[in-house]
Amino acid sequence: MDSGEADSAGAGIPASGRISRTAKDKKGQRKEIKMKNRSKILMAILPVLACFALSPQAQADDEDLGGGNSGAGFNALFNLSSGGFNTALGWFSQFSLTTGSFNTAVGGGSLDLNNGDSNTAVGAAALLLNTTGTENTAIGTDALVFNDTGNDNVAVGGFALFNNLGGSNNTALGDLALQNSTGNDNVAVGESAGSGLLVANNVIAIGTGVSGVDTALGEVDDSCYIGNIDGASIELATAAAVGVDASGKLGTVAVDAAGNKIPISSLVGGQRQAVLNRKVQELQNQVEVLTAQLKEQAAQIQKVSAQLEMSKPAAKVVVNKP
Repeated sequence: MDSGEADSAGAGIPASGRISRTAKDKKGQRKEIKMKNRSKILMAILPVLACFALSPQAQADDEDLGGGNSGAGFNALFNLSSGGFNTALGWFSQFSLTTGSFNTAVGGGSLDLNNGDSNTAVGAAALLLNTTGTENTAIGTDALVFNDTGNDNVAVGGFALFNNLGGSNNTALGDLALQNSTGNDNVAVGESAGSGLLVANNVIAIGTGVSGVDTALGEVDDSCYIGNIDGASIELATAAAVGVDASGKLGTVAVDAAGNKIPISSLVGGQRQAVLNRKVQELQNQVEVLTAQLKEQAAQIQKVSAQLEMSKPAAKVVVNKP
């Protein structure tokens, strides 16, 4: 392994270039440049930390630090002052923490710059650059690695929510899920789910590779995308129409205020019949208008004919003389 590969491995970034998979995205060029720049920053930080690890003050012993704090690994919880109930296991794990409390970090560089509260990071470089963000959970290599001030995020999977900086209330489950997102309130479930999102908010993307981006409209706030539905075959004998109400609930049966249940399919059929009835009525109205017009035209024709008859000259009798 050469030095470049070693640095990449230390940063939690595979030498195989896992991140370059974003180049396959339609907007891949911009995303790849962004991720490469941030990867360079990441790889520049970790060698500096490695120098600290070789210093005489480097902590290598497992320790009960008091105040409910436990640290194990080189410089784990190295700068702790008044924070309580923190657990750090790994090289430079929670190195910068001074006053934060209730944090748990397992893995080299996990929560390294953190001074927030109630964060959980499991995996090399998980939540590495978090500073004041609180109540974040990152499980997986480089999960939420660039998160700085975002709160209440959940990232489970390698590189999940990788580029999030200050976005909050996001949930990403799966490798590379929401990897490029910087928005808020997004949910992605599946490998690379929501990978097309950059700034949109409150978007749901479910399924492997479901980008969360409309092919015609682009990123749309408050939208939902589910894979393996469009074009999928279902059994005709048991197929049922599905409806959605104002609360976002899906179902095959509608319930009225009295508790009466009506299949959605019958409502759909009823709506179609209502449309047909309306069309028929419109045609009938048009026929009536045309009939009235024809009657009026016939009356006018008769009137004109009568006038022509009256204007004819009187007949003359001519007698032929022998």
